[in-house]
Amino acid sequence: MISINDIRTSPQKVEEALNTKGYEGSISDIVSIDENFRKLTHSLETSRAKKNLVSEEVAKAKRSGEESDGKIKQMRVLGDEIKSLETELSELKEKLSLKLEEIPNMPDQSVPIGEDEKDNVIVREWGEKPVFDFKEKTHLELGKALNLIDLERGAKISGSGFPLYVGKGAELERKMINSMIEHHVNNYNFTEMFPPVLILEESMKTTGQLPKFKEDMYLAELDELYLAPTAEVPITNIHRNEIIPESKLPISYVAYSPCFRRESGSYGKDTRGLLRLHQFNKVEMVKFVKPGDSYDALEELTLQAESILQKLGITYRVVELCTGDLSFAAAKCYDIEIWSPGEKQWLEVSSCSNFEDFQARRGKIRYKKEEDKKVDLLHTLNGSGLATPRLMVALLETYQTQDGRIEFSDSAAEFIGIREI
Repeated sequence: MISINDIRTSPQKVEEALNTKGYEGSISDIVSIDENFRKLTHSLETSRAKKNLVSEEVAKAKRSGEESDGKIKQMRVLGDEIKSLETELSELKEKLSLKLEEIPNMPDQSVPIGEDEKDNVIVREWGEKPVFDFKEKTHLELGKALNLIDLERGAKISGSGFPLYVGKGAELERKMINSMIEHHVNNYNFTEMFPPVLILEESMKTTGQLPKFKEDMYLAELDELYLAPTAEVPITNIHRNEIIPESKLPISYVAYSPCFRRESGSYGKDTRGLLRLHQFNKVEMVKFVKPGDSYDALEELTLQAESILQKLGITYRVVELCTGDLSFAAAKCYDIEIWSPGEKQWLEVSSCSNFEDFQARRGKIRYKKEEDKKVDLLHTLNGSGLATPRLMVALLETYQTQDGRIEFSDSAAEFIGIREI
């Protein structure tokens, strides 16, 4: 969540920044609640000080044998007053916390102002769009012809949006995941993690999925556990409520997990084949860094995600999201989009985001400075490295042959461990 101190000192500036992100609410309620909270806090401290003073007077009166009934009665009145103020403060604190949880992160000043994806900025492109001397097929046609993906049986098992990978398709999926994890571990010194996929509500709040996106989450109601929408959630929460020594930073984790999303807002979007799923696989990178290092870390994280696509020879572009297209928790984000020859469109395969201290404040993730031993919030970042469904779309469509086979380039074959299908 954003800092209440920022709202206290510059409420208009905060609201203007949030408005560029499409936030339609008002922070005036938060300002009002916070003012009442501080007034009550002052009243509580005053009443406690009075009670302590009267308590000393009672003790002094008893030692000297003086009458103290009036003072004792005054203590009881002050005690009731303190109890009432404590209850009221607790309720206000909870109300303030709930209000702050609904406020998105503020965009960094470097983020381009805009309303939606049409205002995003293309930062760079890599590779050339494949040109075929035959009528290219889509991943759906290739997947069916080569018996790689069985969407019908997947739907029979779980409903639409749950693909069943078959034979060489299952092998390709598994080897892509393994290769990407090993790439990040061996080349960039990430530590591999294998997290749980059932998540506590508190963990979902830390990363910003809750309360805003509850309708998009799968929930095991009997146990009140959410299915992970991304490995970002469990991995970021590894250090929830912890203080990390500065000497341990930066920390870089990489993890695979199946991801589960109801996609309640996907009506009208392209949901054919592997383009938009309820369950999919993704390799996720998460970084914990000192505040002054987070924007360099974002550039580094994006390049690390790109390096996989370069190994695979997949044409891609990096897009900087405008303020109106940023996620709820992100202060700045780059999307990596790959070219799909069959679909003839760019498909997002990774989002690399800097959350600054937004998640750290929600999850109390802090670090202790070596120089002065002070404790401060660190910055968190995450990026897909990469999500597999659309990557498989691009791989199948890019490396298809005229006779309907898939023949990978030398670099891609070496990376994945499969020459042809």
